Amino acid sequence: MTLFAGLATGIGSLVAYFVPKPDLRYLSLSLGFAAGVMIYVGFVDLFCNSKLVLGFGNANLFFLLGLILIYSLDQLVPHIHMDGQVDTQHRRIYRCGIMTTIGIAIHNLPEGMTVALISLADLRLGIPVAIAIAIHNIPEGLACSIPLYCSTSDRKKSCLISFAAGMTEPLGAILAILLIYPFLNDWLLAAASALVAGIMVFLSLDELIPIANRYGSEHLTNIGIIAGFLIMMIGLVLMQNF
Repeated sequence: MTLFAGLATGIGSLVAYFVPKPDLRYLSLSLGFAAGVMIYVGFVDLFCNSKLVLGFGNANLFFLLGLILIYSLDQLVPHIHMDGQVDTQHRRIYRCGIMTTIGIAIHNLPEGMTVALISLADLRLGIPVAIAIAIHNIPEGLACSIPLYCSTSDRKKSCLISFAAGMTEPLGAILAILLIYPFLNDWLLAAASALVAGIMVFLSLDELIPIANRYGSEHLTNIGIIAGFLIMMIGLVLMQNF
């Protein structure tokens, strides 16, 4: 599933390969949907379940740690957001593309860990989360490949570099399995779930929703968010019944 989510970055770069001037406005609804899925799963399922094991105070603590962790990573890594403006000078455009690619590659590590840890808790829950992350990885591939192509005029090289950024997603899952799984118990899994919930909510509020609003309309984004909520409501109800 993490490989599937990582490959979505390559899909985004391929769009830039075949379309001369990619238009991201159509992604507004799908990005809103991805945000709705991740926010609902983070608050309603992961946090609530961790609260039952850890208690309300500890669950809040690990949720906050997740927010601080991903925020710190966002500040420390020279990460340029997907809606960043591209400079007109070729050298600076190329540097922008490289920095964006490095930032996205590092940001994909905790996303891969997120999918892995959620799937360990409940495989059926990991599937919609992987899909949501895959949707939001598509414009990341565009964000990597477009500046590189504009500065080098080499579509193939631009796409390959962008594709490589997505492959850190399964690497994050492998690290989660190797480092965390041997020590996994109910308490640690609940703590990881709360921490992951914080990461998911931050990614939704910091990247998905602002970018969806920029390339579409707030109303379209909100429709996507509501649809994401609705799908996860139905999905979790069905999970409870089976």
